[in-house]
Amino acid sequence: MRGGPKRSWEPPLDVRAPLRLELVGITKQFPGVLANDHVSFGVRPGEIHALLGENGAGKSTLVKMIYGIMQPNAGEIRWNGVATVIPNPKFARKLGIGMVFQHFSLFEAMTVLENIALGMDAKIPARTLETRVREVMANYDLNLDPHRIVSTLSVGERQRIEIVRALLLNPSLLIMDEPTSVLTPQEVEALFLVLRKLASEGCSILYISHKLHEIKALCDTATILRGGKVVDTIDPKVETSRSMAEKMIGAGLKDIVKPKGREFGKEKLVVNRLSMAPEGQFGMALDNVTFSVRAGEIFGIAGVAGNGQNLLLDSLSGELIAADPSAITIDGAPIGALNPNARRKQGLCAVPEERNGHAAVGDFSLSDNSVLTARDRLGMVTAGLIRAGAAKTYTDDVIVSFAVKALGPGATAGSLSGGNLQKYIMGREIMQKPSVFVVSQPTWGVDAGAAAAIHQAIVDLATTGSAIVVISQDLDELLTLCDTLAVINEGRLSHPLKVGEASVEEIGLLMGGVHGTAEQVHIAPGGDIAVQA
Repeated sequence: MRGGPKRSWEPPLDVRAPLRLELVGITKQFPGVLANDHVSFGVRPGEIHALLGENGAGKSTLVKMIYGIMQPNAGEIRWNGVATVIPNPKFARKLGIGMVFQHFSLFEAMTVLENIALGMDAKIPARTLETRVREVMANYDLNLDPHRIVSTLSVGERQRIEIVRALLLNPSLLIMDEPTSVLTPQEVEALFLVLRKLASEGCSILYISHKLHEIKALCDTATILRGGKVVDTIDPKVETSRSMAEKMIGAGLKDIVKPKGREFGKEKLVVNRLSMAPEGQFGMALDNVTFSVRAGEIFGIAGVAGNGQNLLLDSLSGELIAADPSAITIDGAPIGALNPNARRKQGLCAVPEERNGHAAVGDFSLSDNSVLTARDRLGMVTAGLIRAGAAKTYTDDVIVSFAVKALGPGATAGSLSGGNLQKYIMGREIMQKPSVFVVSQPTWGVDAGAAAAIHQAIVDLATTGSAIVVISQDLDELLTLCDTLAVINEGRLSHPLKVGEASVEEIGLLMGGVHGTAEQVHIAPGGDIAVQA
């Protein structure tokens, strides 16, 4: 192999059919960062191949080169055995490479069919396109009305649009980037049925996910990246989730340690019949949301994206003011009419879902970002003047304590990878030792090792007596971390469930808006759910 070491992987001897996709010594260099270092692996026809690695391992860079969004500095991409340059995504699609991104690119005010048409490279008459769309949906049990307005669809249904759009190209290779991060367990199983059917028809699938139990259930092979290099190619079905995580991080994975015999104190955060109007034409209102969190308790809120989670966090953090000040109280004191700074003085810290531009300002240094939220609680401002030394010292402590990969407190937030920015933001808030901590998607986009560290920091904060609310679409995360759990659907909150007593199936049904016992519910192959009386 030119320009790199000997290939570390060859297909098993009994499956040495020509590879659909082969990467040979792929290298990508950015200023100061070697994102991919002589990466070599292959994907066979009909194979579901996982690409695993911690944050910054080079996964996203690699698939962007396969899809033509960027070009390698060295190495070779072989398509069906032929060295190929993929200059842009349109050329990739022409080859037969489709990609379903983690974040959907859909226009909510338009129909399913109109959104699909916008994503097509060639102009196709509307009637012809609708016929083809209905054929694809019928073939893969992707039940969806082409004339539905996207704003009326669940997240799982919106993902079906992206999948249909990719399948209309008759792809030979389908790249899936974190496809289940916003799906209910039932929607995940429906997606897996589609992917298995595609693979049985000869389509190759390159699958990126941090959910290692899904990799075990779905994938035939997994290539593991660490530090931009291939460190192993494995059969995930003979591995454990833990062993795969440890291969990803190159070290042992620490278990979350919860003190035995934990007891909770008095109610610290109480939300009573909180109702909020939706933000924007397609927003979701909050309808009489009621729950309480005791000192030392971790209260989880599960739900599919778009069911009012962001509105709830903004209402708790003070970005939005409640009509009734007493709808939110801390230690009995009403805070519903207070702004974010006043709520922080009352002991509440919050982390929103969107880290870029909301939780942190990309063009500001990490020290300046620390001042934005910790100035009052940690005395970083005196007589209107910023105490730069105090801000730098605190930010240094956050970087060290949460293993943030950054060039010091002066580094801009925008220069950090997504996972490292998330670690900084979580550390910045947790180390303020709030009496009430509200966080949305605490480990969004972070690898297994970083997620475990963040989870432990949340547990440690709870042991000091803080009341914690965790809003997450990752059901496994909530079941691992929380003491009590409720589900938000269409702006309404379910009754609280004690973690350990509620089944995953029951929670999944509540996430999908279905209320009833497991025995009453029938899940069709396409993901449709019916409740028997």
